[in-house]
Amino acid sequence: MELSKEQILSYLLDSLPYRVVFADTGHVIRYMNREAKYHYYQVRGYSNLIGRSIFECHSDKSKDALIAAVEKLKNHGNEIYLGVSVRNERKYINPVRNEKGELIGYFERFELNQQK
Repeated sequence: MELSKEQILSYLLDSLPYRVVFADTGHVIRYMNREAKYHYYQVRGYSNLIGRSIFECHSDKSKDALIAAVEKLKNHGNEIYLGVSVRNERKYINPVRNEKGELIGYFERFELNQQK
């Protein structure tokens, strides 16, 4: 079976055990992996978020933190830890850059905060 690069990347991201939401620099959601779609559509009750503002599913406090983090990423920052969510998940924002190093977007990543 021949797979396209897009299919391979989608399957790869769907295999991750945490939510991944990619937004462009205009804060428009362009991709959600399977775990993110389940969380936002089934658990939180949103409908299709692809092509919509990422701020539609964030509080004002989260919006301000996200805007500030993206500004840091624009200055060649790396992954930024945003804190722990109410669901006890560590929240990160990661830059996505093109071959010239220019920021083309970012993705939010959530990991279960397991404490021993």
